Amino acid sequence: MPRAAPFETHHQRYEAWFEKHQAAYISELLALRPFVPWDEYGIEIGVGSGRFAAPLGVQVGLDPSPAMLVHAAARGIEVVEGVAEKLPFEAGSFDYALVVTTLCFVDSPARMLAEARRVLKPGGRLVIGFIDRQSALGQDYLAHQAESVFYREATFYSADEVARLLLDTGFSIDAWGQTLAHPLPETREIESLQAGRGQCAFVVVAATRET
Repeated sequence: MPRAAPFETHHQRYEAWFEKHQAAYISELLALRPFVPWDEYGIEIGVGSGRFAAPLGVQVGLDPSPAMLVHAAARGIEVVEGVAEKLPFEAGSFDYALVVTTLCFVDSPARMLAEARRVLKPGGRLVIGFIDRQSALGQDYLAHQAESVFYREATFYSADEVARLLLDTGFSIDAWGQTLAHPLPETREIESLQAGRGQCAFVVVAATRET
């Protein structure tokens, strides 16, 4: 079952996070920006309230939470209710797919990636942004998981685990990027994108659907 209930109930609280942690949010956006095609047709899987899809120019957003989709639609996204493991789109529908902080909430990351691959055109791009479980922030989320409305039922992954999932699902990895080198309460300035992985909490990986 999709883990959408907390987002459905606490969607206003979710929105408030981005205002409270604006520097971290913008840092994440800037980390994603170089990897997301600007002039192609794309979908965000797990679009939430559209906080990433809208500024990154993603046209379509899918999410299991109707309340979140109201926010996304207000931001100009074409919204579709559904789950990541069973996308309601024809094969080869999109040039690219974006997945941001959604991997930890799906029941089956492998099925989600298989579905993402199916709806991408041959050679299409998949961009995933996630909190690295092995980072300091990832470990802090794990330590306080039971206290979090949103992350209570989340399953966090390391960068190595995400890489293996991608390779096993028929993607080739093109590039890694990372940001948020400091604890969230200390992140008051916008951080620039760093290459690679392993030093920061928010990791971006870009991959291509193999034909």
